Amino acid sequence: MPIKVLIVDDSAMVRQLLTEMISADPVFEVVGSAADPLVARDKIKQLNPDVLTLDVEMPRMDGLTFLENLMRLRPLPVLMVSSLTERGAEVTLQALELGAVDFVTKPKIDVKSGLIENAEELRSKLKAVAQAKVFAKSPRATNTAAVASNAPIKRRIFGTTEKIIAIASSTGGTEAVKEVLMQMPADAPAIVIAQHIPAMFSRPFADRMDRCSAMMVFEASDGQQIVPGHVYIAPGGRHLTVVRSGARYICRLTDEAPECFQRPSCNVLFRSVSEWVGPNAVGAVLTGMGEDGARGLLAMRQAGAHTLIQDEASSVVWGMPGAAHKIGAAELVLPLHRIADQLLKFAAGVAVQRAA
Repeated sequence: MPIKVLIVDDSAMVRQLLTEMISADPVFEVVGSAADPLVARDKIKQLNPDVLTLDVEMPRMDGLTFLENLMRLRPLPVLMVSSLTERGAEVTLQALELGAVDFVTKPKIDVKSGLIENAEELRSKLKAVAQAKVFAKSPRATNTAAVASNAPIKRRIFGTTEKIIAIASSTGGTEAVKEVLMQMPADAPAIVIAQHIPAMFSRPFADRMDRCSAMMVFEASDGQQIVPGHVYIAPGGRHLTVVRSGARYICRLTDEAPECFQRPSCNVLFRSVSEWVGPNAVGAVLTGMGEDGARGLLAMRQAGAHTLIQDEASSVVWGMPGAAHKIGAAELVLPLHRIADQLLKFAAGVAVQRAA
């Protein structure tokens, strides 16, 4: 049976383009389209789609309000179609909090060419989104602003670091990373993160994580010293690596070719950690589409680092963790809510706690 897709966008041109691009793959059937959320609500009832594409900015009812109601009353896998702007990034990150699975971007200028250029990415992500796990959400249950008011007071912690925690994530990863960081104390070991995300989106993502974590969270910059209590997120469009400089670890950003079609690449980050940090590192692969991070996590384990992956039941998409599991890269397979605690135990040298 083909995957039934409903397209929700206020632009007739975009609706037509998306219909043609998605229909080019016989695995999909575009069952309908809607110009606004109120029409979409009726078409969902009539057509029973498997997955939605949803524009962020919509007339009559904004996309976030519609998404919030949808995920509360009739959860469906949703792929957001977002403007490649700072405002679009912020709204898209809110949509991911509310339950959208993933997003693709469209430029403000020459939308047609931009969408056509990314047609393969659209179809690939749509396939993953259609298979993703979605859950009913309470209204504003995951609002970062509300979480921030309860976040512990941050303490600036300086000095060299011995332990480094490296995390890889992709589809579903913005929320998985948030859950891990929310459980970390202010004096946790330094954390470096490769999350697949566009350049315009990584700084707003880091800012949102900073608001909900006791740790200090940054979009990594080249030459930045890596110290405890701080989190360094790879900028979109650049590789993040860890290197040693004397007694210090520092961030190095590079523009080398993508790996596994990704820049930042989780493999690139993990390999640098395996080389420079070795057994003083801890690695984790969270939810994500594809195989990026699997080989790098194996390199970390072979260098003496502790490693773990998120389990299939709690992952939105078990592509990256599943690939790491398949090649024996992980010591442990754990549900998301247990990962932060185990990362800290590994960093402290506590014996492995097997999954229940």
